[in-house]
Amino acid sequence: MLKALNHRFTKNNGKEYAMKVMKRTGAEVSFDPQRIIKAVSLANDTSLKKELSDAQIEDIATTVTKQCELLQRTVNVEEIQDMVERAIMEQDAPYVAQHYIHYRLEHKHMRQENSTDARILTLVDNNSEEVRQENSNKDSVVNSVQRDYIAGETSRDITLRKLLPPEIVEAHNEGIIHFHDTDYYIQHMHNCDLVNLKDMLMNGTVISETFIDQPNSFSTACNIATQIIAQVASNQYGGQSISLTHLVPFVEKSRRKIAKDVLENADIAGARLSVEAMEKIVEKRLRKEIEKGVQTIQYQVITLMTTNGQAPFLSVFMYLGEAETEQEKNDLAMIIEETLKQRILGVKNEVGVYITPAFPKLLYVLEEDNIHPDSKYYYLTELAAECTAKRMVPDYISEKQMKALKEGNCFPVMGCRSALSPWKDENGNYQFYGRFNQGVVTINLVDVALSSKGDLGEFWDILHERLELCRKALMCRHNRLKGTLSDAAPILWQYGALARLKKGEPIDKLLYGGYSTISLGYAGLAECVYYLTGKSHTDPNAKELALTILKIMNSACDRWTKETNISFSIYGTPLESTTYKFAKCLQKRFGIIPGVTDKNYITNSYHVRVTEQIDAFAKLTFESEFQALSKGGAISYVEIPNMQHNIPAVIAVIRYIYDHIMYAEMNTRSDYCQKCGFSGEIKIVKDDGKLVWECPCCHNRDQSTMNVVRRTCGYIGSQYWNQGRTQEIDDRVLHL
Repeated sequence: MLKALNHRFTKNNGKEYAMKVMKRTGAEVSFDPQRIIKAVSLANDTSLKKELSDAQIEDIATTVTKQCELLQRTVNVEEIQDMVERAIMEQDAPYVAQHYIHYRLEHKHMRQENSTDARILTLVDNNSEEVRQENSNKDSVVNSVQRDYIAGETSRDITLRKLLPPEIVEAHNEGIIHFHDTDYYIQHMHNCDLVNLKDMLMNGTVISETFIDQPNSFSTACNIATQIIAQVASNQYGGQSISLTHLVPFVEKSRRKIAKDVLENADIAGARLSVEAMEKIVEKRLRKEIEKGVQTIQYQVITLMTTNGQAPFLSVFMYLGEAETEQEKNDLAMIIEETLKQRILGVKNEVGVYITPAFPKLLYVLEEDNIHPDSKYYYLTELAAECTAKRMVPDYISEKQMKALKEGNCFPVMGCRSALSPWKDENGNYQFYGRFNQGVVTINLVDVALSSKGDLGEFWDILHERLELCRKALMCRHNRLKGTLSDAAPILWQYGALARLKKGEPIDKLLYGGYSTISLGYAGLAECVYYLTGKSHTDPNAKELALTILKIMNSACDRWTKETNISFSIYGTPLESTTYKFAKCLQKRFGIIPGVTDKNYITNSYHVRVTEQIDAFAKLTFESEFQALSKGGAISYVEIPNMQHNIPAVIAVIRYIYDHIMYAEMNTRSDYCQKCGFSGEIKIVKDDGKLVWECPCCHNRDQSTMNVVRRTCGYIGSQYWNQGRTQEIDDRVLHL
């Protein structure tokens, strides 16, 4: 008689916990070894030959249980069944294994008819742990988010069953590559944009079939800008960026309008104003107008809900060097100053406490006019440093470093890091606004290394094979957009955000010649190099291999560009939920390998591992070489403690960024517990084998009563993360 195995497990502190299993629908249940015993017993009883004894079946259940426990995370059903198969074979029971495999296949075919239905119903009931943690800026309880997820599940199902080649689907499912945004692939949509806000505001645009003329004031321009932002976000799935410089002409419009109003009021009152008094009154009212306009952008962007169930993923570019005259530069400085002040203040949460908002991202350009203590606009950099210490923004772009890498140009990234390649119009002028990215496919470099079994020659062969697979997947992305008519998204293609095409005109000419880009992403360079060399890629003896891998990828992109006239580029992928997916796939395919697959995440792009002890300046210097090779976009960060009382140290890092790296940011902590009013860092603790967030003051673990913000992978998340990303956040060490 089979005995009942205990499915309670013991932590290092001696406390018991119940391990969890994720069902195919995404719902979590307690791990129960009896289910393994039951399944293996059934296969044993009905196979051609009863090969296993009761003791052997118990051994199989025990073996699988221990393997699951070693993973230190929620295990999915497929993983458990794979472990059971291997354990049966290790017991030398081929007939039982054959029957067990046949049973799995039979039920897999049965599930294919209704797996999407089950996932949709589970997410509607909010029982899917996987969905709840898929996007750190989406609340899966909200109807609009659920509507987007329902559409996404349907799109993903059709995409994987009907639209993509089988080898791409298989590689995606196995975690060999990641075909991004399958939930939007069924539609003719693209990734990121640099919105041509200047064209739309100066020349007019159309929103919801209503013509919007050139605004007559700064506050009106800001209001129209937010409507444009929402419309753009609803017609693509990536990030978008606007420049504050495009709002500058409307500061002068407001100035003149206010001056006229002041004179008229003075005449009515019979008062005579000196020129000096007139200027003071006008400038005071103008600053109130700028305050009102900036507040409109901040609050509208946070509160607007787009068709994909979240606030627009917006980045705001703050670059004094874009201003054409000294007066424009002064006006732009006023807008930047107000933007930073309002972000330092933050926004009120539901209980009236000022917290850190996730969006918009702020991109602050470091330049000669603001980087030195005697620079005219150094006061803006001091404000930026204060804002960083309190709110984790802005991000910093070094004009000097970007110009050195981008043919003398400085321009915004799209979203959190996607970067265009320099491109000239028919008149030989560089153009960046109005351009976009077609999409991303990411290669899992850790899988390439492990598949080679450490043989470097084999590694290069597999890398080239996988790159060709990525090219095929990227061409699927491109071809999905090819033939799209401008009518599909009028705000983008007809009314100026990206183009002014005619109705019924295909967007094809925008897909070629470098006007738009398409990105080859990569992840896990650190683990890849460690497996091949036994050293961190920060080690001088391993660094060259890491650089060579990126150079080969760049060469592949250059070759593809020449062959297709499509602008391919290397992209340092900001994995969010995919970092967990890749880790689970690697553990399934290769087991637990110390230093390589023993975490529930893999490292983003070229980054130094989050657990590696390295100081901020060394990290930025090291990563700058890899950032230069990630031409399609990349960002580096440093983890810092609470620096609100040490702004000079923040400025020291900022000045180092200016001299050494193109694009970087600093991560700090800015959380709030609604239960006890604690403000600081909400901690991560283990409970029942899972990582959960806990207030260090009152020990509150109710996520709905805590405001936690962390930079996930280039952008701030505020709706919590899956277990893999949460472990990565918990593992981060300070660099300063």
